[in-house]
Amino acid sequence: MHAGAAKAGSLTIVGTGISFVGHVTIEARTCIEQAQKVLCLVSDPLTVDWIRSLNGTAESLVDCYAPGKPRRRSYREMSDRILAHVRRGLDVVVAIYGHPGVMCDPAHWSLRSARRAGYRTLLLPGISAEACLFADLQIDPGDHGSQSYEATDFLNRNPRIDTTSGLVLWQIGAIYQESVPTAVGPEGLAHLIRALARRYHEDHRVIVYEAPTYPTLRPKIRRVALCRLPKAPVSTSSTLYVPPLRRGRGRRT
Repeated sequence: MHAGAAKAGSLTIVGTGISFVGHVTIEARTCIEQAQKVLCLVSDPLTVDWIRSLNGTAESLVDCYAPGKPRRRSYREMSDRILAHVRRGLDVVVAIYGHPGVMCDPAHWSLRSARRAGYRTLLLPGISAEACLFADLQIDPGDHGSQSYEATDFLNRNPRIDTTSGLVLWQIGAIYQESVPTAVGPEGLAHLIRALARRYHEDHRVIVYEAPTYPTLRPKIRRVALCRLPKAPVSTSSTLYVPPLRRGRGRRT
């Protein structure tokens, strides 16, 4: 927050976590209840209804998406709508699926614009898919280290990675897709597999992971050899975890 900010109006962005209602912190819930205006970007209609039960001003930003519409354009429209309410002098809360600070352009764009304009800002954490992955796979990233990339960015930048540390690749079902994906892009996934095959053995076992969105569901955990990844069930919600190689087996690239 900016202690010296004098403008009326503020922007607080909170995370709703992955699992319906159960991942919302007490602090985030309180912010939603006390806000003068609430906006939300969540994947589940039941969560939208629950947020509206806490604050009748709540409205969804999902209508900024449209088939074939570039995601960056949708994100810009979301940011513009958020800031319009802040400029009216309202204390605005935006509730976003997962961790709102992790791979969420509209959150960061809105926060930066609001800060520069002199409004009070706050970003509260939420439980991310990566946090769920570490828990469900019972992995301690402190054991060998952890590297994390959005899958398209990983392919575009071809970063130098350490194969003796774990590797998390987000959004493997949406590689090279500019609009919101409705199905997995097989060509992008094929590019990813070729890139990984240059760094790991073809029989190296990787994990396709999906966090459960309701407390009654189980996580989807599919362990496959890297060479078999094209035949593994992958959805637009899948995250890939590549376990570390034993030291001395792989090469650092």
